[in-house]
Amino acid sequence: MSLEKAERYLEHKGMLDRVIRLKESTATVAEAAEALGVEPGMIAKTMSFLQDGQAVLILTEGTARIDNRKYKDAFHMKAKMIPFEEVEQWIGHVPGGVCPFGIRDGVEVYLDESLRQFETVYPAAGDDHSAVRLSVDELEQIAGAKGWVDVCKEA
Repeated sequence: MSLEKAERYLEHKGMLDRVIRLKESTATVAEAAEALGVEPGMIAKTMSFLQDGQAVLILTEGTARIDNRKYKDAFHMKAKMIPFEEVEQWIGHVPGGVCPFGIRDGVEVYLDESLRQFETVYPAAGDDHSAVRLSVDELEQIAGAKGWVDVCKEA
């Protein structure tokens, strides 16, 4: 179901031809990078947080880690990830396929500055056997992002 929701969203944005379906798992950054034949940083990892009862997605480069100080500076609260078993109810996609495409209404999306180092990135497409090949500019245009943040640790 999640893949279909993401595909409908991407079709509406004129990007359905960018969806890649794979036999191999793309549930983790390492699996996705191997299946796609790209470096792990090029996987646009989508992290799910709760902020005062509001679901928020932050897309980062694949190997990035959240810096709690930077997160607090950006959002004026501690980073609180959505528990694994609650991600689908909050976001509309299951872990391993979380992406900013075809998500529940009201979920806020941000892009982390760590993505800017790549020309092309690969976010998931709603399930754990898919990805979407996009330029960072295309991702910014179609993700419905509220903006860019800098919440990751320096490499």
